[in-house]
Amino acid sequence: MDLSLNWLVYVAIFGAILLLIQGIYLLAFGKSIEHDSKMNRRLELLQKGQAKKDVMEQLRKERSAHQSGISIPIYGLLEERARKGNVAFSAQTLMLLMVGLSVLSFVLLNLLTDTELLVSISMSFAFGFGAVFFWVSSKAKKRVGAIEEQLPEAIDLMVRSLRVGHPFVAALSIAADEVSDPLGSELGLIADEISYGRDASEALSEFGDSVDLPDIRFLAVAVGIQQKSGGNLAEILDGLSKVVRARFKLFRRVKAITAEAKWSGMFLSVFPIAAMVMIQTIKPDYYDAVKETPLYVPLAIVVCAFLIVNVLYMRKMTNIKV
Repeated sequence: MDLSLNWLVYVAIFGAILLLIQGIYLLAFGKSIEHDSKMNRRLELLQKGQAKKDVMEQLRKERSAHQSGISIPIYGLLEERARKGNVAFSAQTLMLLMVGLSVLSFVLLNLLTDTELLVSISMSFAFGFGAVFFWVSSKAKKRVGAIEEQLPEAIDLMVRSLRVGHPFVAALSIAADEVSDPLGSELGLIADEISYGRDASEALSEFGDSVDLPDIRFLAVAVGIQQKSGGNLAEILDGLSKVVRARFKLFRRVKAITAEAKWSGMFLSVFPIAAMVMIQTIKPDYYDAVKETPLYVPLAIVVCAFLIVNVLYMRKMTNIKV
């Protein structure tokens, strides 16, 4: 089996592992746990007849599933991404899933390719750990992006409710009922916690820390200041809504401006690999003359290192904080 066919098998195995992870997740928890549907999951649970206290406990349990505080490098980073994505799998389950998928990848590589043993072991761990981390990171990015986009609308709903005379808890509850997931269920949970006696600023701050969004921290600070010193909360939140919208608009503009540089960096990194695969496909013996030379492996490592540096450097250059 030549190298070009091996590459196709590698891509197919990695894609199959990603689909398997999503399939296991949906089989274990069902579609309702996805947190990205148009239906507000909290309202759906309440409509099924569950008591508000039980729904609150269930949502709190899901949110606190990734708060062990363990700072082991891979484990801590995985737990942080799982917390942002509100993934129902615990960090321990994700680690076990990584190991299990690595073993599965090793079996598939040995059955479908003629890759050497050491390379198969390395690629198996890369596939197993990389696929799970990529899946969790994509969940976190999607959920945080959706919350960031929904937040100005939710604040506007709270402002309208406050201006017609509703207290803050009622305004928050109204916004939670009107906004879809993922933000709707989170705001509903915060409103329920406040109704049971928790401090509003503390509840909002905890949510802001869990998703690592400064806009929600601004909301928590605004509510906390109003509770301590008084003032017109509707006007404060109206100003905050304008700031959040302007910041989000600026972020989108920066993203559009830096898109060309990001794609250029991606192209410059992927092109050498694509060229090598194409050459190997068209002329499989093209590299035979240099494969046996002592400089072949060191130079290949240097090229890979330069590609990685290029990706990291281009990402750092285009990662503009707004």
